[in-house]
Amino acid sequence: MVDILAEHKKTATCEWVFPSPVKEGEPRNPDSIYGKFQKILKRAQCKKVRFHDLRHTFATMALENGMDIKTLSAMIGHISAETTLNIYSHITDTMQQQAAVRIDREIGGTNAQMPEFTQSVEPPKASEPTPTKATPEKEFEPYKGKIRKSGTGCVTMINDHLYEGRFTPRVNGKRISKNVYAKTREECEEKLAELINTMKAEIAEMKKQAKNA
Repeated sequence: MVDILAEHKKTATCEWVFPSPVKEGEPRNPDSIYGKFQKILKRAQCKKVRFHDLRHTFATMALENGMDIKTLSAMIGHISAETTLNIYSHITDTMQQQAAVRIDREIGGTNAQMPEFTQSVEPPKASEPTPTKATPEKEFEPYKGKIRKSGTGCVTMINDHLYEGRFTPRVNGKRISKNVYAKTREECEEKLAELINTMKAEIAEMKKQAKNA
């Protein structure tokens, strides 16, 4: 992939990795990317996921392979490292356990078993009967809201208890993204509105300074 991107850069005519074939200087339409992504998944016989889910896959793999929280937080556009810690706590908890085992091995000279990155499943309690037939899990369907007005950002339902708000304004010809997270859609909308007001004020100040320079 690195070789392909390096070769692409030699002949690139704009800043976008995936430029629009019909609008010069603009990125490719997200709907077009999504459609091609679903075709690739179907051809590879993979389950249907959102393109946005690749972001979470990248973040999880980055943490599992040693990337520090602060670097990852800046790379994926979180406001603070605390946000990243809250979302990927299932990974960071295992990382802490692994760090403890390494110390135990080095200092204590033990052969402690290294924890693996797996999703924990709580076993049934002794007093509860073990179900004889598993209940089919309901397929997750993200909330699809109405088309939002320009400049109001977007809110995405990541799972039953987590919403992501994103605002992506264009500054000096480039798009910059910031994200907020909340446990409910209402809370996420409030945080997103605050983020938008803050970013618009910062952008206005930047333009003012550039004009006076």
